[in-house]
Amino acid sequence: MINGIKKHLSTKLSLTLLLLAMPIFVLSLGILFVQSRENVKQEATEHAQSVLNTSKQRLTRYLNAVETATNANAWEVTEKLEPEALLALSHRIVSLNPNVDGCSISAEPYVFPKYGRYFSVYSVREADSITTVYEEKYEYFQKVWYKKPHDLGEACWVCYYDEADSLELTIDGMVASYSKPLYDADNQLLAVISSDLSLYRLSRVITSEKPYPHSYFMMLGDEGRYLVHPDSTRLFNQTVFSGVDARTQADLIALGHEMTAGQTGHMTVVIDGVRSMVSYLPVPHTPWSLAIVCPESDILGSYHRLVYIILSIIGLGLIAIMLLCYRTVAYAVRPINQLLEKTQSITEGNMEVYISKSQREDAVGRLQNSFATMLQSLNFHIGSTRYAAEQTQKRNEELLQATREAEEADKRKTAFIQSVSHQIRTPLNILMGFAQVLRDYIGATGEGLSEEEMKNINGTMRHNVILLNRMVKMLYDSSETGTAQESATYQRDTVRCNEVVREAFEFIKLHYTHLVLDVQTDVPDDLCIQTSHHFLMVTLRELLYNAAKYSTGQKVTVRVQATDTAVRFIVEDTGKGIAEEYRAQMFEPFTKVDDLSEGLGLGLPLSKRHMQNLGGDLTLDTDYHDGCRFIIELPR
Repeated sequence: MINGIKKHLSTKLSLTLLLLAMPIFVLSLGILFVQSRENVKQEATEHAQSVLNTSKQRLTRYLNAVETATNANAWEVTEKLEPEALLALSHRIVSLNPNVDGCSISAEPYVFPKYGRYFSVYSVREADSITTVYEEKYEYFQKVWYKKPHDLGEACWVCYYDEADSLELTIDGMVASYSKPLYDADNQLLAVISSDLSLYRLSRVITSEKPYPHSYFMMLGDEGRYLVHPDSTRLFNQTVFSGVDARTQADLIALGHEMTAGQTGHMTVVIDGVRSMVSYLPVPHTPWSLAIVCPESDILGSYHRLVYIILSIIGLGLIAIMLLCYRTVAYAVRPINQLLEKTQSITEGNMEVYISKSQREDAVGRLQNSFATMLQSLNFHIGSTRYAAEQTQKRNEELLQATREAEEADKRKTAFIQSVSHQIRTPLNILMGFAQVLRDYIGATGEGLSEEEMKNINGTMRHNVILLNRMVKMLYDSSETGTAQESATYQRDTVRCNEVVREAFEFIKLHYTHLVLDVQTDVPDDLCIQTSHHFLMVTLRELLYNAAKYSTGQKVTVRVQATDTAVRFIVEDTGKGIAEEYRAQMFEPFTKVDDLSEGLGLGLPLSKRHMQNLGGDLTLDTDYHDGCRFIIELPR
């Protein structure tokens, strides 16, 4: 039995590994870690649910206070249906209830004949004072705070964006309102009373306590619209379903449906690329749903630190086990050291090593014989591989040479285009000069043809020369070397926005004298931007040229607008517009609506490239249907 174990190396190695019991050890640790992780997540879920319930209670108390203040005073509207009484009641509701930021009482049409169709009073809290006014007449019947309780016939909570921003305490005019319809004894609707509070105040009430450093609350309204969220850009503008890929973000879609359906629960969701645990529940008496989002990195932070410590200890233990195993195996496989040295020499590239056949029948002997056979096969395959590598290198060198030749040919093509453009522009400039002289001479002498005929000839010559010159310049700009380099050269010009528009208009008036040009600017004359005057002028002229050429109403409008980060030049006409099937290709070079139309198909592509090289863009407004409207946007 002992002799048999000594003869079989695999038996000795198997006994050594079994004694170490590594599989059981690793499996036990894995189960322990998995169970610990689940326990930590379960505890975090319970903690988050507790915090969520607490926030819901605070929010409910806050909303109940607003509802109670409104309901307790609503009866006076039907008892004292007079303008002054409604004004005083609105003021009293706001002044006696610190949770109410504003209160409006809006009557049904012609309830007060003296005021006509519209009558509404409004009180708003401004810092430490309260302002109460008769509101100016406006169509408030379609406002959500009026229309929803009017249609439902009962009180309800609504959220909306107050465009007038009448509540200075709100964030960007976002308001939550408790609206209640008021009826007389004959069950006829008289008015709607609405008590307003800022979502900013609600957000502070909800987020006063967080279970983890990076956790946050969010509240969804109708159709999953964000009412409370740390990213203020999403409020009212986006829903939980906005920009969500149904294939990769099914968990987020499921969360949105759960919350909008008024369900209670928790689930793990990837939000903004962060895997998070979300607990959610409905807000009583409202169509809203409140949720707390806790990133797993926060929940499992302490767990991960503990794992690192344990893994370090395990690593040290494994090193010790590996050393013990190494000494045991090294003692068992000592007879094959000589074979190992030869194989190492082979790995270093010395293929002259010879491994002889062994007469031994144990594992060591069979291993030596296998290596000897493998070395013979390896030498054969290495020879074949070297030959294939040499052939591949030769082909690669040929391909590299062909690539260089193609690049050189492309450079020669570009140089040729520029050379031809330059040679054509020189006689064109001379022709334009003589045309100007001819016109002046005819005006002075009047000999030969009549003055009107000669002026018509001269005008035709000048128009076609300018057209040809414009096409040649486009051809030059279409070369690969010109535009990007020249854009960088003119990048630092200080350009007055209104002045550059007027310069472009003066140029177009030379060619379209009967065209009606309208400039509408929202910026002062001293507003300047740092950009290329040359390329901005080229682009404006191109757009005005096209607008003048295709404007059926013979009217072109340019608007100049500014934002905090950009300036927009809007050029619109009243022509036939661009068909929808051509819009996708209109910025592609050498693309025209039909082959018989005038031009090279380079105007719009070059203009767009100029603006992109200057850090901006040129786009077509697809919502404009009375012609064409192009928008140039450049950074300020």
